[in-house]
Amino acid sequence: MKTYLATLLILCITLVSAQTTRKYSNEFMNIGVDAAALGMSNAVVATTNDVNSGYWNPAGLVHMEDNQIALMHSSYFANIANYNYIAFAKPLDDRSAVGISIIRFGVDDILDTTQLIDEQGNVNYDNINLFSAADYGFTFSYARRLPVDGLNYGVNAKVIRRVIGDFASSWGFGLDLGIQFERNDWQFGVMVRDITTTFNAWAIDEEKLADIQNAIPGENQEAPEGSELTLPKMQIGMSKLFEFNYDYKLRAELDLNIRFAETNDIVSTSFASINPALGFEFGYTDMVFLRAGLGNFQNELQIDNTEQLSFQPNFGVGFRYRGIQIDYAFTDIGDQSAALYSNVFSVKLDFSIFR
Repeated sequence: MKTYLATLLILCITLVSAQTTRKYSNEFMNIGVDAAALGMSNAVVATTNDVNSGYWNPAGLVHMEDNQIALMHSSYFANIANYNYIAFAKPLDDRSAVGISIIRFGVDDILDTTQLIDEQGNVNYDNINLFSAADYGFTFSYARRLPVDGLNYGVNAKVIRRVIGDFASSWGFGLDLGIQFERNDWQFGVMVRDITTTFNAWAIDEEKLADIQNAIPGENQEAPEGSELTLPKMQIGMSKLFEFNYDYKLRAELDLNIRFAETNDIVSTSFASINPALGFEFGYTDMVFLRAGLGNFQNELQIDNTEQLSFQPNFGVGFRYRGIQIDYAFTDIGDQSAALYSNVFSVKLDFSIFR
């Protein structure tokens, strides 16, 4: 068991240790929030206009008319890992708004067996402790309307906290910038995440590291470097609203997700990779919603060394009554793993219901 835990910790620390920019870093912040957005394959950067805009594009916060709160929970890997999100936002006046959100992605109750065998070589189960490996993201948002009609901007300040029990922990900080522009029934949006790169500084407990240094001969003999940088990412969106007989509306949006690194995305170069996402929302009387989306287009390498294009379909439904909105999405939450499809629920409350 000691060897198993040592292997786990070596992998975790190796992933976060090198002092360099990484293609994938703080990926839990890219999973996404709000079942309505997930049902549309995250193609919402141009149209997001509620409390969840703090995540998708903070410029959308200016569209709120009252305070709002949102909640979401989902589980990974047969409930081994849990993903939780809560957000609150409020308008300051008719031109500006603020918001705050908290994301936690973690695995709890992991067995720490480093002390299972005592100094006399006896197995002592009383020495087994539990610990958690958890990532936290705290986002503070500000949005404002610009003098140009239909043009808004928003900024996020993010604080990242990552903890691997008592073994290692880190603090990070980064900034996001979002812009939205609306003209007639067309909407456009740009969201740049980690625009200044996000810096994470890790601290590793030397005593805990000593407990596992000799568990695997010749491995993990020295503490690794303790900092990393997260590269910027950009999402560009364009949306069109279609109305039918006043009661029926269809909103379609096309987004381009851009990473400044070479990946398996459908368009990939040494400078940047582009992954498109297409989302649809059909609404009836602004009360009942049906959503669908296509995203995560990848060139997957096959066993015969050929490449095959894959993509991920998603769908969802929603219901809004007065200030309460409940949404459901059937999706592989996150698009970052090979996890099975997930059932995702989210709730949003507009404080206008109390008026």
